[in-house]
Amino acid sequence: MIEITRLVKILYGGGHKVEILKSLNLTVPTGQFIAITGQSGSGKTTLLSLIAGLDTPTSGQIMIDEENITELDEDELAVLRGKRFGFIFQSFHLIPTLTALENVVLAAELNNTPGANKKANDLLGTVGLGDRLHHYPSQLSGGEQQRLSLARAFINEPDIILADEPTGNLDSNNSDNIIELILELHRVKRATIILVTHEHHVAERSQRILTLGDGKIISDQVNR
Repeated sequence: MIEITRLVKILYGGGHKVEILKSLNLTVPTGQFIAITGQSGSGKTTLLSLIAGLDTPTSGQIMIDEENITELDEDELAVLRGKRFGFIFQSFHLIPTLTALENVVLAAELNNTPGANKKANDLLGTVGLGDRLHHYPSQLSGGEQQRLSLARAFINEPDIILADEPTGNLDSNNSDNIIELILELHRVKRATIILVTHEHHVAERSQRILTLGDGKIISDQVNR
C-alpha cells in the first residue's frame, strides 16, 4: 500500500514561490491500477517523481508498506527503486548500444535477479518481441521500443510500476496495444500501477482515475 499524507512541494526561483503540490493526501491499495490526469502544470509528474524517491518533498510523508521513504538516504532509495519499482517513460530511455534482449537482461543483472536470460526471453515473447531479441532500439519502431521498455520494467517483478505518459509518443493503434499489454501484465503480475496520462481513453482503462488541478486532487473516480 502507498499512503501519502499532507504532501507539499514548493519551488523557489527568481524571487517567486511556486506551490506544485498543496497538502495532498492519497492512499493507493496494493494491486490497484490508477491513472493520474490533469492539465500541464497540475503536479502529475512531480507526484510520480516523489513516489519514486527521485525528488524530495518540501513537507509531508510517503509511506510504502509502512516505511516512510522520505526519511531514506539516496543509497537506501536506490535499493528501494531497484527492488520494488519498475519505470516506463514516454521517451523510452533504452540503451542504444544494447540489443533488445541485452536491455532487459541488464536491468535484471543490476538488481541481481536470478535467471535473467530466461526471464528476459519470456517477457519479450509476452510483449510480442520474441523475434526481435537481437535488434537494437534504432531498428525497432516506436511501439516496439515501448513494448521493450515494458519488458524491462517488469523483469524484476516489482511491486509498483510507475508510468509517465507511456503512450505520449505513440499513434492511436500503438497506444491501444501498449495499454492492452499493461492491463495484461497487471492481471498476471498483480503489481500496483500508477500511470500519468493526459489521454482520456487511456485513463478510462484503469481501475481508478485521479484528477489533479492546481496541485490538489479535484476528482477521485473509481472505474467500474
